[in-house]
Amino acid sequence: MRVKTGTVRRAAHKKVLKAAKGFWMTRHKRFKVANEAVMHSGMYAFKGRRIRRRDMRQIWITRLNAALKPFEIRYSAFIKMLKDNKIELNRKILSEIAVNDNTTFKTIVDSLK
Repeated sequence: MRVKTGTVRRAAHKKVLKAAKGFWMTRHKRFKVANEAVMHSGMYAFKGRRIRRRDMRQIWITRLNAALKPFEIRYSAFIKMLKDNKIELNRKILSEIAVNDNTTFKTIVDSLK
């Protein structure tokens, strides 16, 4: 007697079609097309998570550079001063301080001069 994959295959197809919910045209109806779309979306999501980190770092650097304008210090010089004075605050924290707490940022900059 031969074993058919009825329920197993149905479950796999349902899983893919559920993941493709909201996709356009046949991409959310037909398994073959939906499967390709879901695989592509997974790759884009993976890539996007890497790109988001790159984008966030760029935003932090831009914010820091803007916050340093009144002090007439360039970003690169500021980072060098931090390293020389062994202050280990990362760009994310520094940009948060620069945006939300000007007085603390001013004290950090003054301590470097």
